[in-house]
This record gives sequence, C-alpha cells and structure tokens, in this order.
Amino acid sequence: MATRLDGLPTYVAAESVTSMREGLLRVVIIESQVLFAKALAGIFSEDAEFVVVSDLRAPDESGLSAAKPHVVVIDLDGQPTDVAATLGACVAGAPDARICVLSMHLSSEMMQRCLNNGAEAYIVKDISPSELLRAIKTVAGGQSYVDPRVAGGLLRRRSLNAGKPDIMELSAREAEVLKLIAEGLANKQISVRLHLSEKTVKNHVSRIFSKLNISARTQAAVHAIRAGIV
Repeated sequence: MATRLDGLPTYVAAESVTSMREGLLRVVIIESQVLFAKALAGIFSEDAEFVVVSDLRAPDESGLSAAKPHVVVIDLDGQPTDVAATLGACVAGAPDARICVLSMHLSSEMMQRCLNNGAEAYIVKDISPSELLRAIKTVAGGQSYVDPRVAGGLLRRRSLNAGKPDIMELSAREAEVLKLIAEGLANKQISVRLHLSEKTVKNHVSRIFSKLNISARTQAAVHAIRAGIV
C-alpha cells in the first residue's frame, strides 16, 4: 500500500476496497492529529473484520459520501466546531453509517449531546484497543454503546419522577436496577447493593430487557437516557 508524506496509508476508493475485500466493515477515521489517526488506523488493521477506507482531519461530506463507510469513528476533542455541527456533517455525508464518538471527557452532558445529534456510541479514550474494537463491532451490529461510567454519572444525578408518564412501564425496583446496570455493576454487585438474591436481580434484568426490547446492558443505559424515563 502506498503512503503519503505524513506516513498514513493512501486509501483506495471505497468501491475498489469493497470489490477486493467483500464483507468487511468499512471504517472512516476522522482525527485532527495525524499521529493519532495513524494509531487508530493501526488498531483497525490488526483486526481482519475491518478495512479503513479513508481518514479525514475533519468531517467532509463529499469525502464521507465517496467512502461509503459502515462506521465513522470521530475524535471530537480536536474538532473546532460544536457537537451538533460536527456530527451533523457526519450524518449528512454518511447517512447510512453508524457514528462512533471518541472523547477524553467522562462527561454525561457531552455524551447526551452526542447521542441527541446522531451518534450511536460514546467511547472514552482510556479504553484498550481490544475494548475499542469490541465497542465498534457492537455498534456496527446495530446496537448502541456508551461508556458505563459516563451513563452512570447521568443516571445518578436524575431522580425518578413518579408524576410523569412511565413510558417504558418499568417498576420502581426495575428502574433502580436499571440505574445500577448503567453504572456498570454486574448482577452479583447489584444483589449486594439492593440486598436481593442474585436470582431475583437476574429476573429483574430479564424483565427490563424485555420491556425495552434490548439484549445488552449498554443498550439499557442508552435507551433509558433517550426515552427520558429516569
């Protein structure tokens, strides 16, 4: 593969990549710093399920449209414009792609702004490369992902409001369990915190998943935040 003067690969057009390597997850990296862009590209190159079809310094609608990515991975920390404008450009350029935000900030407010403006993932950059790849695969598979530490911070600051419609039909106990799931607690830890048997907690989790029509703990936090049930 040819390289540019900045040391990054010169990526071929998305159509050419697809014809050569059918079935791979096409990724566009948006990273303002060349060194970090190269590092991200290296992480994806280690996994046979991905191919990086383009890297951009900032969202570019024409570049995204030409690349036809399945996933857009964008580091928000180096982007000069606001979240809505930045993610809006990503969505406009790649309307069928899943948008995954990278950030250094453990900020629940930032996470919610990203989710509200088209992102399907909010990933804090202190995770390991293997965790990053798992998160991206989760999102590419149609689910959402948020760092449990960030989701938990938001849920802890919100109290249940009995006066508003309970649109997800969660009981008070289920809502309590949901908050602890979002904080990243396992069933055993929840059982200790709430003085319940682990089997009872497992039953609560199953009912929560059924009512929210989800299958993963990270989805529970995202769905709860977006639906406004906490």
